[in-house]
Amino acid sequence: MAKKENVSVASRVTAQPRLHQRAPEIQAYGTVTQLLPLDLEEPVRLEMTERLNVLLADSITLRDLYKKSHWQVAGPTFYQLHLLYDKHFAEQVELVDAIAERIQLLGGISLAMAHDVAETTRIERPPRGREEVPVQISRLLDAHQTIIGDCRELGRRASTIGDEGTNDLVISEVLRTNELQQWFINEHLVNLPLVKAEGEPSFLQRRRA
Repeated sequence: MAKKENVSVASRVTAQPRLHQRAPEIQAYGTVTQLLPLDLEEPVRLEMTERLNVLLADSITLRDLYKKSHWQVAGPTFYQLHLLYDKHFAEQVELVDAIAERIQLLGGISLAMAHDVAETTRIERPPRGREEVPVQISRLLDAHQTIIGDCRELGRRASTIGDEGTNDLVISEVLRTNELQQWFINEHLVNLPLVKAEGEPSFLQRRRA
């Protein structure tokens, strides 16, 4: 009778959380689900998800590099760059999500954890400490250049093998956003005077003229 009572208790609905659960993966990284109504062959989806994961790792790294720069920026342009870095961070967040969702849509598995991203990205790892503004911007521009070059290659390849959806994402969203962002920050490295224009005649020279 006691045994039957225990079975009954165990089978009842309960508010007790079932903690510390583990189970085998339901899909391995580097694979794609086979039967999807996408009209894209499995080899195409395998290639695209692999390359998109590299782009994803670089985009996550650039996203986090913007947040690091946002927190650590210093100097006369602190306010302007503090806001600009955070704006670019938010835009990269949207790109990261779009790339990851494209990978999942194609039946693949997107990278997600920091250690996996660090093993995959091609962007140089910055130091933990604070760097000068020109160095921050140079690092960001190098990262943008890596992503922009990859977007051009990946976009062409996707179009060649018939994956126009990936081509559209990579060119229309990822490439164009990165092109615009690099423009906004590279202008901060133009060495121009802030108060007096070089070559401007002095007050006395203007009076004599």
